[in-house]
Amino acid sequence: MSSSSFVVLLGLLFVAETAVAQSEGSASVPGARRIELTPDDVQSAPEIAVSSGLSTALFFDSDLMRDSVELEGRDRFTLMDVGQATIRLVPSSRVTPGERFRLVVRFRDGAAPVSAFFLLRVHPAKAESVIEVYRGRRTIETYQQEAREAHAELVRCQIENARLLVEHDAPGGLAGLISTGGMDEHGVTGRVVTQDISQSAGSDLRASYVTTYRSTTGVAVDIQLTVKAGARPWIAKGTTLKGKAGVELTVLRVWQQRPIPAGEIGRVVIEAEASATTRGPFTLKLWEEDGPRTVTLGNVTFP
Repeated sequence: MSSSSFVVLLGLLFVAETAVAQSEGSASVPGARRIELTPDDVQSAPEIAVSSGLSTALFFDSDLMRDSVELEGRDRFTLMDVGQATIRLVPSSRVTPGERFRLVVRFRDGAAPVSAFFLLRVHPAKAESVIEVYRGRRTIETYQQEAREAHAELVRCQIENARLLVEHDAPGGLAGLISTGGMDEHGVTGRVVTQDISQSAGSDLRASYVTTYRSTTGVAVDIQLTVKAGARPWIAKGTTLKGKAGVELTVLRVWQQRPIPAGEIGRVVIEAEASATTRGPFTLKLWEEDGPRTVTLGNVTFP
């Protein structure tokens, strides 16, 4: 679809939104993923990201046959709570990133589709927390919400694009920090937190030196990461920074100096958006590009 056609489509959706009285009660949960099932749906099973210790909830618009819900590898999940039209799942620590488990549900009313199945794919750190499953025709409210979500995503992309353009045109070094507003007269502050953090034992990876930094607009974590002798090289893929109250910082980038060979030390830097009041403690979880190994650092604080 061309960009002009996409703009026209968005415009039509927003016109429809203003022409119909809005009902907040009928709106879906903001940020939830929506999966739609149709009577003649022959597509492959939707894949849902789950993770050890994290909750994933599925909300259906039809009642379920509770006794007919099937979960492959049920003993690998600490919780499977089936309600009238809901399923809540929490994988245990026994699952492995990359594993897939089949979930089958059947609907009580007997209408098509009479059943649906999903593939639960284990992610090393992230889980989709809320999934909404719809059968049959969608209502105008779902189109309105989709238009709102598309608009929010468009605004986010515009802001991100503007930030990247500013960074591209800005000079490097201290001049770049000043020109982009990342540093004021107080400079950028740093703190060595190696002795404060907690790490999981028995891993191929060990943070030997950790420093945190704060600028006027964000925070960063500088990790000297050691890979155990005999282990595979490490290449960072993604990370999360979560606070105790469930607050998750927006990660801007994960930078790695080079792949870290076995028995050597390499550098990984994580940068995230944060306000001046962001203190922590936070839990940092870093996962690799192609494999199940993760680095988890607890009690991460910033200057």
